[in-house]
Amino acid sequence: MRVLGIESSCDETGIAIYDTEKGLLAHRLFSQIAMHAEYGGVVPELASRDHIRKTLPLIEEVLSEAGLSRSDIDGIAYTAGPGLAGALLVGAAIGRSLAWALNIPALAINHMEGHLLSPLLETPSPAFPFVSLLVSGGHTLLVDVKGVGQYELLGESIDDAVGEAFDKTAKLLGMDYPGGPYLAAKAEQGIADRFVFPRPMTNRPGLDFSFSGLKTFAMNTWLDTKQTEQDKADIALAFQTAVVETLAIKCKRALKQTGHKRLVVAGGVSANKALRHKLDSMKGVEVFYPRQAFCSDNGAMIAFAGAMRHEAMKYQDVPSFTVRPRWPLNELSPP
Repeated sequence: MRVLGIESSCDETGIAIYDTEKGLLAHRLFSQIAMHAEYGGVVPELASRDHIRKTLPLIEEVLSEAGLSRSDIDGIAYTAGPGLAGALLVGAAIGRSLAWALNIPALAINHMEGHLLSPLLETPSPAFPFVSLLVSGGHTLLVDVKGVGQYELLGESIDDAVGEAFDKTAKLLGMDYPGGPYLAAKAEQGIADRFVFPRPMTNRPGLDFSFSGLKTFAMNTWLDTKQTEQDKADIALAFQTAVVETLAIKCKRALKQTGHKRLVVAGGVSANKALRHKLDSMKGVEVFYPRQAFCSDNGAMIAFAGAMRHEAMKYQDVPSFTVRPRWPLNELSPP
């Protein structure tokens, strides 16, 4: 089965085609970062309008790269949530309408399930069961994964997501948007242990996270310095080290609690080199990641998730659809 995947949950338009026999055939991604950088964050209305402009041309590019025509598509998977409502509506409307016109089935995909399953696109890929750490701009989740659609939430952030904390801390240090990659790059110039930040919620039981306090700690530390470039680098390093060690501590707890020996890390922050180095150093654990290109939002993970759930795809006589800006992962069921 050849599945066309459409991702439009935030500020990246991702399109891909996945073949259940041949694997990933083609994928394309258009990022809106340059457009939103002027405003210091994502402007939902601008994001939606840009998805309208880019989605169909990207579909044609992907079909051309794969050597296929629209009639060769067997099903369509589109992101229906969580995400920005307007942006989700663009992908859902195009996905459902195209499926109706081609007389093929379509399936709404949970964006976070797409991230969770994305490391399965790699070789070697993790076998079930495993613990998944999902770290992005909007979510920080620890999940016990027994199979596709078999998800038990173990812990989550009670305030800022880890990617959000990276971006906000970078912004208060005067870095450009999106701040996470800039902060990580600046941290490489930092002097270790000049500043020591707390490891939030690690001195108590449980697997939940809290990162808003680290952001405040970083701001107060910055205000107490001469605000030189070296001060900025040292604070960036101290912040990143605290985040990475906090995530590692919680991952170890989750693995011990579940008894699993495999850890899957996905989402935009999974591209962070310091985080990968820390998690890779854990003994007795296999750690899996998506390739760098698939850490951020992309169409490949949506096409793949659709392929994993292809039996649930159904043709609709009427191209009706809905989106869910909030769609908890643990509400999903097995295909």
